[in-house]
Amino acid sequence: MSDDDIPQSDLAARAGWLYYVGGMRQDQIAEELGISRQRAQRLVARAMSEGLVRVRIDHPIAACLELERDLRRKFGLNRVRVAPRLGPEQDATRAIAPSAAAEIERLFRQETPQLVALGTGRMLRAVCEQMQPVAAPQHRMVSLIGNVSPDGSASFYEVIMRFADKTGAQHFPMSVPVMARNTQELEVYRALPHVANLLTLARDADLTIVGIGQMADDAPLHVDGFLTAEELRSVQAAGAVGEICGHIFDSDGRFLDHPVNNLLVGLQVPANRAPVLCIGGGISKIKALRAALKGKLINGLLTDESTAAELVSSS
Repeated sequence: MSDDDIPQSDLAARAGWLYYVGGMRQDQIAEELGISRQRAQRLVARAMSEGLVRVRIDHPIAACLELERDLRRKFGLNRVRVAPRLGPEQDATRAIAPSAAAEIERLFRQETPQLVALGTGRMLRAVCEQMQPVAAPQHRMVSLIGNVSPDGSASFYEVIMRFADKTGAQHFPMSVPVMARNTQELEVYRALPHVANLLTLARDADLTIVGIGQMADDAPLHVDGFLTAEELRSVQAAGAVGEICGHIFDSDGRFLDHPVNNLLVGLQVPANRAPVLCIGGGISKIKALRAALKGKLINGLLTDESTAAELVSSS
């Protein structure tokens, strides 16, 4: 079979394997696969960009360890991991997700059964995609937020099913809309037996894992259709800088007394004294992270080197 008969994704995966795992140079890969050096270079690049090969750094980098220490001291955090930066033009998610995935895998490998409450969002989805399977049937997971979008479709960034697929843990998704349209509808949703049970479970969680959203004009709540442009302007005028599981807070980390917050079906974080681990980073998230840390909404953080440095240096 010639290489023309082989799917390009297969060739890219093989080239990436030879380069990152086999330690071969690109000219050696070209010889091994019977292709040009330029094509080998393109295949290796494709393997990384499409996630066909995943690389993790197990060696702790001194600068990152120092930032972890400084974040603990400054904000009283009990769990911190700082991933090395990728560069000024790179999305922070690409740096954070592999590092955070390794940390989440370690949490699920613990033998003592835990009830884990989960948020939603782009970052948690990216982390789950980077995770290796972990046999963790001793644990349970419960959603903190509904999984139905305003148009009735399934929420694209709900992650509990993805985490369950990776871990085998018993899971409890919240099969209701993220937000009610009025107080009467909210009471109906919360009175549903399965929703009431999920809210009780979430309040008893041993660990909470969430992402964080910004409240600028590109706020995920607005981009994903949960907030209208008018509602976004209204919460911005009320001082909104960030949100966790849809609940919007100000620069002091205080949740807004606003109709939008008052109609959310899910649970506000923190719901108890158990650890709340936030995974997030990037320039757009600085204000939200700073506020969440100030208000003690989170006590654990998995982030990247650039975000950590900004948080440490800010007053």
